[in-house]
Amino acid sequence: MKINCVKAYDIRGELGTELNEDVAYRIGRAYGDLYQPQTVAVGCDIRLSSEALKQATIQGLNDAGVNVLDLGMTGTEEVYFAAFHLDVQGGIEITASHNPMNYNGMKLVRENAKPISIETGLRDIQHIAESGDFKTPLQKGTTKSYNILDEYVDHLFSYIDINTLRPLKLLVNAGNGAAGHVIDAIEARFKQHQIPVTFIKLHNEADGNFPNGIPNPILLENQGVTHDAVLQHQADLGIAWDGDFDRCFLFDETGQFIEGYYIVGLLAAAFLNKSGQEKVVHDPRLTWNTIDVVQQYQGTTVQSKSGHAFIKEVMRAENAIYGGEMSAHHYFRDFGYCDSGMIPWLLVIDLLSKKQQSLSTLVNDMIQKYPCSGEINFKVKDTQATIQHVLSQYQDQQPRLDKMDGISCEFDLWRFNIRASNTEPLLRLNIEAQGENAAQRVQDKVAEISALIQATA
Repeated sequence: MKINCVKAYDIRGELGTELNEDVAYRIGRAYGDLYQPQTVAVGCDIRLSSEALKQATIQGLNDAGVNVLDLGMTGTEEVYFAAFHLDVQGGIEITASHNPMNYNGMKLVRENAKPISIETGLRDIQHIAESGDFKTPLQKGTTKSYNILDEYVDHLFSYIDINTLRPLKLLVNAGNGAAGHVIDAIEARFKQHQIPVTFIKLHNEADGNFPNGIPNPILLENQGVTHDAVLQHQADLGIAWDGDFDRCFLFDETGQFIEGYYIVGLLAAAFLNKSGQEKVVHDPRLTWNTIDVVQQYQGTTVQSKSGHAFIKEVMRAENAIYGGEMSAHHYFRDFGYCDSGMIPWLLVIDLLSKKQQSLSTLVNDMIQKYPCSGEINFKVKDTQATIQHVLSQYQDQQPRLDKMDGISCEFDLWRFNIRASNTEPLLRLNIEAQGENAAQRVQDKVAEISALIQATA
């Protein structure tokens, strides 16, 4: 059979047509045949189809002779944590993150949470799964339930000094995804230690029907509810997560959404301030602020292709302390080089407490110095033809070109990156500027390049 849901660094497909229980079984079986692990940790998000897909994946692993620790309903990072913290040789999370209701998928890692991308194993898993030519193990594997939550929260607390946290009011919006149970556990731990942090919870109940829409806070239309609630409750910080909470999105005390790009700068500074001359990995979409901040702290920046598997591979190779993408993925060496949607906001409240400043104050200089467009998505007929059309309009200006991930064109006072999405049929554009009238320049260039893209759409 043909399997069409294998993407650049995970598995993602439409239910029924691309992904079903048979496909999930085959992928579990192929994973077991290829890597022959003794034990694998498996979890799933809250989507209505996730539990059945998880059980099919577990059956495939068991039939390949692999023992399974069933973590139950988890965020992706709980599986990552299990993969480097427990005596297991891999992990699989059933999730489609922020994709529409009729989608699901899988994120797979090896021992110590090493990522699996199309180049490092996903293609092999696909071929074995398609062939159905599975090995016969000496004996089938077993499955037992395991609750990772307490150990995971213990680890989260290792990033902050709870004794220095000042009174803070946090507006937290789990979007009815998988984040709520972790927020509840952190809140209980704060109360136990009498930490003066108050949680105001919005859509905290896990509900695979997503009665308030798919949790995807990066979309403008989804940000208003968190913005309004921050103002209504006079919160010091707003935090919203996507469905599997491997990304968190921050709102300052005025309800203003803070681009993930500036949070990368903030967290890079926090780590380098503590640890000195370390390496920080970033993606090519928006770069100037990150490079500037890291240089200020005598650190070294390393660029990687966008996407969690690629960033993790570069971080491991460079032993980087931290990696950040403007899409709100943040990666930590002490977290198995994996991305977390919980560690960033904990670090931010730690910063708010130590610096005795608001989030708006902490990021304002970066935003003023390097304004950006945020990521703008376009539906086009042919992404590569459109990229070449845009590039052709600027070649006579002799920009500095970088083709690591799509095309980055850099001029003295502005730069842009244009690339095809790895997960959706979209073209993504990011623009940033510097110097006098930088914010206006961003607006002008957005209009200019948007017109070029739409002319080919």
